[in-house]
Amino acid sequence: MGVTYAEGLLTGPTGQQAPVRFLVDSGATYTLVPHDVWKALGLVSKGTVTFTLPDGTPVSRVVSECHLALPQGDAHTPVILGEPGDESLLGVVTLEILGLVLHPFKRTLEPMRMLLA
Repeated sequence: MGVTYAEGLLTGPTGQQAPVRFLVDSGATYTLVPHDVWKALGLVSKGTVTFTLPDGTPVSRVVSECHLALPQGDAHTPVILGEPGDESLLGVVTLEILGLVLHPFKRTLEPMRMLLA
């Protein structure tokens, strides 16, 4: 299995920006912003969500929202506010908001087939 990364630019509520290299994780629901980055951007809690780790362990994490720009497009997206030591992840909700999918063989981000049905 290959590993795919995407370069993004996050923008906080008052215009602060930070470049982030995200691991594209099609198994992750939300995008995770590292602790130092979200602090510098001034992101604030919008609530807590319980997620399930691969081993079945439930964990509660604080979530927020911010603007994310990738080479393929930009959008406002929900994000997990990472704890110290957490790595950046680009999750499937953000990919869907941007209309992107991870190609399973080429390991690239590509436009998703959009249905109007």
